[in-house]
This record gives sequence, C-alpha cells and structure tokens, in this order.
Amino acid sequence: MSVPAQIGDNSPLVLRQDDGAVAILTLNRPAARNSLSRAMLAALSARLEEVAAEDGIRAVVLAANGPAFSAGHDLKEITAHRSDPDGGRAFFEDCMAACSAVMQAVVGLPQPVVAAVQGVATAAGCQLAASCDLVVASSAAKFCTPGVDIGLFCSTPAVALSRAVPRKAAMEMLLLGEMIPAEEAHRIGLVNRVVPPEAVLDTALDLARRIAARSAVAVRMGKRGFNRQIGLDLPQAYAEAGAVMVENLLAEDAAEGIGAFLGKRQPSWRHR
Repeated sequence: MSVPAQIGDNSPLVLRQDDGAVAILTLNRPAARNSLSRAMLAALSARLEEVAAEDGIRAVVLAANGPAFSAGHDLKEITAHRSDPDGGRAFFEDCMAACSAVMQAVVGLPQPVVAAVQGVATAAGCQLAASCDLVVASSAAKFCTPGVDIGLFCSTPAVALSRAVPRKAAMEMLLLGEMIPAEEAHRIGLVNRVVPPEAVLDTALDLARRIAARSAVAVRMGKRGFNRQIGLDLPQAYAEAGAVMVENLLAEDAAEGIGAFLGKRQPSWRHR
C-alpha cells in the first residue's frame, strides 16, 4: 500500500535530529495528537530502518510534538474505510500488520530506545511507549488503553503492555480503560522516570547519552539477548543468555573493558 510520508504542509511526519551518537526521532502530527495513521506508521518505520543501519548511532530518543505523545490509531481514517467494498477488512489488516511491524522494529532495533512522553499516550500510543526500552514521563503525562470504552478491546496494545507491567496491572488498564497518571505508571513499571514537564526531553537525552557512552557491541548484544530470553523457560533462557555472554566475551570491547578495570583506567571503546 502506498502512503504519503508527509502532511499537507510538507512537514515530515517524523522529524530526526542527531545529538552526537543519539538520534532523536520526533512524532510530528500534533494537530492530530500524533495519531498513528497509516502514513505515520510508514514514516516511523522508515526512520527506524534508517537508524538501524547506522553504526554511529548508539541510542535513540523517541519524542513527540504537541500536547499528546500519541493518541493511538487514527479513528477517522479507520472509519473512512468502513465504506470500502469489503467493509474495511483489507485496510484494517494492513494497518494492524504495519503497526505490529513498527512495534517489533522498536524492540528489535539494535540501539536502545528511550521514550520521552510529554503528554497522553493512549491505545497504540501507549503500546508504542511500552515497546521502548526505557520511558521518561512528564509528571503531567497519562497513559491508558481505552478501547473498551468504544467497543474495541486494545488487543494489540496488550501485547506490549503485558510485557512491560505485571499481568493484573495490564488487565486493569485494558478492562477499565481509565487514564493512569505518570506516578502510577511508574509504580507498576511502565515508566522509568517521572520528571517535571520541562525536563522530559533533557532527561531522556541524558539517559540516551549515558547508554551511547558504553560499548555499542555490548549494548546491542545485550538488548538482543534480553529480548530473546525473556519469553523462554528458565533452562532455555540461561542457554540463550550464556551463548550471548560467550560471544560478548570474545568481542574486542570486552577484552578492553576487563583490561581497563584490572588496570584501573578508563576503557577506550572500539565498538566491536
């Protein structure tokens, strides 16, 4: 399906700005509360693919312009396709597949992703935040999966949410659809830091820079290994993690890091 990558005023739907080894990707559809239209999903997918291929980028911050981080799927776009000959089935299938692919791209991105959530993150917007490795939230931010309120259970957001918070906390959000404040999101483990609104991006950038200052090969192996083992049973998880540790130990940066520790000096990473 061909979709535009820009909005009507020719502004990119997803902006990119680099801060050294950190790429800042910013959702840029504020008038539509950064809803994940088919075009927005395509633009975000393209940016993630772009960043994934760049060895010089070692961490990513995912931010958003406007009062909302993301309001989830574009319900006006979805409603418009109900008049399709198939009642919208083909578009709905394409949209869900594209959204799932983006969420998996965030998880599978070689670089860790830090979400900077300045406003509400609802439905698939909450899913996007939950898919990130770390989340920094404004004290004014709120999270919810409100599909149940409109007869549409948030089944795909539940995939990311159930992997980020305990089962009963996820089910409470999914069954009640209520907004939860940033402090409650922090309590249940959906959020890592809650900071004043003016400090959200700076805090997310600080975390990303600290990640980027580590060995890229260790961080990339670690993120990939963490996500592989988390769905396995205990013996399989240890087998997977042990294999990752062996490969990590064979990397140049592991030899350099251990040597620097034993020699009481700062390591000089080669990122290999």
